[in-house]
Amino acid sequence: MDKEYLFRYASPLGEIAMAGDGEALTGLWFAGQRSFAAGLSPAHEEKDLPVFALTRRWLDVYFSGREPDFTPPLLPRGTAFQKAVWDILLTIPYGQTTTYGAIAAALAKERGVPRMSAQAVGGAVGRNPISLIVPCHRVVGADGSLTGYAGGLDRKQALLALEQRGIE
Repeated sequence: MDKEYLFRYASPLGEIAMAGDGEALTGLWFAGQRSFAAGLSPAHEEKDLPVFALTRRWLDVYFSGREPDFTPPLLPRGTAFQKAVWDILLTIPYGQTTTYGAIAAALAKERGVPRMSAQAVGGAVGRNPISLIVPCHRVVGADGSLTGYAGGLDRKQALLALEQRGIE
């Protein structure tokens, strides 16, 4: 496995750890969240890198209540199905939400199949290794309820509220 690096960022919602391979961001997690640093090699090195500086800039813009107009280079690691779900997450507009069912329907259409499991989509959303930038917090239940978020429902609510303020 290639060398992996970790860097920490103090956000208004708690410490965030970012992981990278030297060129791209491979992970972004709130400290203590479910699946924190999943897949990160125990032999990683804590070091600041240009990709982390770019990610910090993205986070600074985001937490100031504005939509970032750039994305750091991303390299999420997962199955082909997970990556397809994460690609759809990247299309959810700032300040808006979608449902697991809508993502499942979009995937089914994309793959030319009659239907796709919203539960399977939920599993992939829950394994998103790059929180915030790949906006899994913008996925809600069919009735609009705030459902699971690896960083905690309180953070999900705060992130959605931040985005709403940013577009008002």
